[in-house]
Amino acid sequence: MDKFQHNDHHHFIPHTHSDRSIRSAFILNLLFTIFEIAGGIFTNSMAILSDAIHDLGDTFALGMGLYLEKVSLKKEDTHYTYGYRRYSTLAAVINAAVLTTGSIYIVAQTIPRLLKPEEVHQEGMILFAIVGVIVNGAAVFKLKKDHNSANQRVMMLHLMEDVLGWVAVLIGSIIMYFYDVPILDPILSFGIGLYILFNAIKNLKKILPIFLQAIPENIHPTQLRKQLEKIPDVLEVHDLHAWSMDGEFNIMTIHVVVNSDSDLERCYHIKQEIRKILEAKSIQHTTIEIEIAHEHCTQKCGKINSQNS
Repeated sequence: MDKFQHNDHHHFIPHTHSDRSIRSAFILNLLFTIFEIAGGIFTNSMAILSDAIHDLGDTFALGMGLYLEKVSLKKEDTHYTYGYRRYSTLAAVINAAVLTTGSIYIVAQTIPRLLKPEEVHQEGMILFAIVGVIVNGAAVFKLKKDHNSANQRVMMLHLMEDVLGWVAVLIGSIIMYFYDVPILDPILSFGIGLYILFNAIKNLKKILPIFLQAIPENIHPTQLRKQLEKIPDVLEVHDLHAWSMDGEFNIMTIHVVVNSDSDLERCYHIKQEIRKILEAKSIQHTTIEIEIAHEHCTQKCGKINSQNS
């Protein structure tokens, strides 16, 4: 009996309004960054200038993310047989790297002000902080409405961190309005920089496994293999491989060994049962190869180390 292969072609339908949300967030961020740089110079606030530098990096990241998100929506062709979705993951990695670099720069630029604080324009800081919360909050709201890819989630985190940063600046500027504590400005800047750095590294640790095609977090190979092997007439499951294109679209390939007396109809029903199990685990594209008992599998790679499952 020959091998039977089944390809479960569940092509992910992209959300067409996602790029519009990213474009709106990009325009808001670009205009506000220009406004913010002028405001930082006017108020002599290191906290505002630090956030302006961070927002400049965010603007670049959003622009690049918008472009690569559009590329990622292209359908499969002879060059990219799974489509272009990994361009979205690439954008997420670059965005996380930009966040990390920008936060390190903010911390480095703040240290001299900690040693020698300068007076700031508190009223101006309050005004810019209020505008910052509103503008960045609107951008977050735009992106949050979408079903986000890893790239979109990172961009949303960019903007959410901006909102939190502006809330901190607002509180700090109000305190400085009533009390003469100019050192609070560089302290805020330093704290914002460290907070962004912490989250940037955390995000990078989440994105890199997707980029390097690690198995999705919700899939446990050993448990899944045992579950599939409970299906009647399934003797063994091996060569189980799973990865994610962008944190949303998951792919799996498996070899399934069945009883030697299983006919074509039984093999079909086995594949249907396997498909239902995998769909429940958010596997959108599966390739199932049926093998007959005692058949030699030239591609068999052996069991996956249980410590990694």
